[in-house]
Amino acid sequence: MGKPQKYAVFGSGSWATAIVKMLCENLDEVGWYMRSVYIKEHLLKEQHNPSYLSSVEFKLDQLKLSNDINEIAEYADVLIFVIPSAFIHSELEKITVDVKDKIIVSAVKGIMPESGKLVGEHFHDIYKVPFENIAVIAGPCHAEEVALERLSYLTISCADESKAKEIAKKLSSDYIKTTTSDDIIGMEYAVMLKNIYAIASGIAHGLGYGDNFQSVLMSNAIREMKRFIKKMHKMKRNINDSAYLGDLLVTGYSVFSRNRMFGNMIGKGYTVKSAQMEMSMVAEGYYATKSAYRLNEKNKKKTKLPIINAVYDILYEGKDPKSTFKKLTEKLN
Repeated sequence: MGKPQKYAVFGSGSWATAIVKMLCENLDEVGWYMRSVYIKEHLLKEQHNPSYLSSVEFKLDQLKLSNDINEIAEYADVLIFVIPSAFIHSELEKITVDVKDKIIVSAVKGIMPESGKLVGEHFHDIYKVPFENIAVIAGPCHAEEVALERLSYLTISCADESKAKEIAKKLSSDYIKTTTSDDIIGMEYAVMLKNIYAIASGIAHGLGYGDNFQSVLMSNAIREMKRFIKKMHKMKRNINDSAYLGDLLVTGYSVFSRNRMFGNMIGKGYTVKSAQMEMSMVAEGYYATKSAYRLNEKNKKKTKLPIINAVYDILYEGKDPKSTFKKLTEKLN
């Protein structure tokens, strides 16, 4: 691929911080854009992110930090976006440099709520980035376990296999194993949908449902995910691969899952607003629920999505979690 490519990460949350940590294992310098001046100044002084994964210490000579999104977009050849879906549209509107010849990597666990487009589709339509220059990072992988250097797995998806392998190589280490895929669209939907199911898992736990029900819920969730993705993008894929089923399971069960935590609070009686206020991190599944519901409503022949519909009714229609889940239990098998 010629001269070594420069990599940059856009975002300052836990997943962005984890990806910068992974890249620093293999690169001499990593660009890092963050909106917060406070986080940047703290990093420069204390060598760690004050808000997320604060145990991870960085070598400052490996980081090119900036609060100017265009400076970092201009600097790098591979741009990895890890900005929450609720805020990415307004952040991307700041970009004025030409990025059509750069490689765009989405680590955003959601779609553009304003348009219902995948992040890759947005870059293709608005910034004229060719589809073969667009990639997606999927798990199963929690940022907190990356910080602890516990063995984790990533799947990098791109239509151009050589680019997927190159990105995978830069993210690999003793504690990060990587594989590649060409199912970029399916994987983008999967990383969005698993957060909705994690909220459902959390609601069930908050309501007092046990492990037996949770296993049935997750079994139905992976089948529901398969139906949704197949409707949106039909191609040969194994839904039991780690990037789909593995990512769903870790997000649905892990104590590190913010979406499960959010759902748990809803199940225990918190209002949506009070649960959001109590959490220091964004629960992507909240926004994903509305996006997935609307996408399905646009289809002339709607896909059966009882779990997504139940979560939507609770979060957006104000339905009672207890009675909504009682009805849901009758639809699962």
